Amino acid sequence: MSGPGPLFRPYEKLVKIAIMGREFEVPEGNMMLRAMQYLAPEGISYGRFCWNEDCQFCRVVYDLGEGTQPHAAISCKLMVKEGMRIIEMAQEIRYCLRSLNLK
Repeated sequence: MSGPGPLFRPYEKLVKIAIMGREFEVPEGNMMLRAMQYLAPEGISYGRFCWNEDCQFCRVVYDLGEGTQPHAAISCKLMVKEGMRIIEMAQEIRYCLRSLNLK
């Protein structure tokens, strides 16, 4: 019988992202919702997320830096990229990240 796999995909470094104006370092090569779980393990773990696009509780609006076009996405399917900025997020994520004291 096999056990559960690792929580995060393998990574070699942390990349810088911003969430609601605050900078953080998260594991490269992971989905945004997993990166948020890296920052707030308890909060995200207890969130009402389905992790497969059905619930829409993990919706975010992001851009890739100053002057770039904002995009809406589901954070359970959005890969983290260096310099990514989360500028809006669903209420469920905001609540689960409350320990980060975001704006």
